Formats: sequence, structure tokens, C-alpha cells
Amino acid sequence: MQQLKGIKILLVDDEPNILQFLELGLRNEGFEVKSAQDGMTAITLLKEFQPHVAILDVMMPGMDGFEVCRMIKKTGNVAVIMLTAKDEVDDRVKGLNLGADDYMVKPFSFEELLARIYARIRNQFPHLFGEVVIGPFQIDDRRKEIRLNDRVLELSPTEYELLKFMVLNHGLVLSKTMILDKVWGYDFGGEENIVEVYIRSLRDKLNDKDHQLIRTLRGSGYRVDLP
Repeated sequence: MQQLKGIKILLVDDEPNILQFLELGLRNEGFEVKSAQDGMTAITLLKEFQPHVAILDVMMPGMDGFEVCRMIKKTGNVAVIMLTAKDEVDDRVKGLNLGADDYMVKPFSFEELLARIYARIRNQFPHLFGEVVIGPFQIDDRRKEIRLNDRVLELSPTEYELLKFMVLNHGLVLSKTMILDKVWGYDFGGEENIVEVYIRSLRDKLNDKDHQLIRTLRGSGYRVDLP
């Protein structure tokens, strides 16, 4: 809790009951929270509040969540999690192309939303934590160093970024496309199999011979499972 003091979250949803529920829950977790029921109010709050994370409903009257996401991403380093009542691939793709960092389909559990918020904060604002301890891993972003059970891993810069991304998002299924976008960048022009090559190298360095730490989910991607 003390680590998260001062983290600001902006909630944007046109359903008052959802706003009230999420606002209460997030404040109980120690976050600073402000909410808006429409896009224009959200943009005004964005400038005043300067949140670390914005949670946006896609379907809103007037300015929808996609437009709000586009405008938020122009302002700086704000993590965006989009909410929708429809599990439509086109909506997910559109949101991610506009810069959204994550996507959840209603109805969802508060615990899952919280896990995704934590993952976004750890991934985009590691300096707020100093050294991040997640299961057996210790990530020191200032020294660009990852330790496993107090053993420093000898990692190349790309291996460091890949392992950090996967550990910070542990428990979530990460597709090759998502990994390429977040680790290699949107303008990467190489082949997807580069991900497999680096995963194989990480498994060797982690002594993950049975793939119990970094799991392969056929047709979906990879998932880090921690004790």
C-alpha cells in the first residue's frame, strides 16, 4: 500500500453505478481517484489531475472512449485500460492501435482489474517503486538488472526488456504481436519468430527446462507463472 501512495487513476464511464463501485474499491486500495461520466469532462480532468492510469469505457455518448484514448496518448505517459461490453476483436484492435495498453470486457472482476492496474504501473512507472519484487524476481530498472532468487541474471538489453515485460505482466497471456510491439517497438520490421529465439534464450538462463516458469500457450502466446 505504501508503495502506491500518490498513484492517480482517472475513471471514465457513463454508468454511475460502475463509477461509484470502482471509485470506492480503488480508493480503498490507496489510489487517488477522480471520475468522469463523459469524454469532455475526462479531458478537462486529465489536464488538472495528471493521472498515471486512465480506465475508459468505450461506449459513451458524444466523445467515445476511442477518441478519449487518442487524446490522452497525445498528452504523455498515461497507461490506458479500455472497458467494453462487447468482446469484439475489431474494438480491441482499434483501441490498441490508438495506444491503449490493456483491454477488459464487461462484466469483469475487480480483482482482475486491480491486477492489470498494478501491471501497468509496474511496467510504465517503475521509478515509483525503486526495486520491484515480484515472486522470486527482483527488478531494478535503474541498474537495468534482474535477479532470480538473489542471483543476478546475465541478460542482453533486449532480454532484460523482454523478461521485465513478461514478469511485470505475469499471469496474463502475452501474444507474440503484443510482445513485439512492447519490446521491439511498433516499427519493428523483422519476423515474429525472433520472439521464440529470445524466449528460448531466457529459458536457458532461468534454468526453465520444463517450461514451468515461461509457459507456451499454443495459438495464443506466452504466460509467466509465478509461485
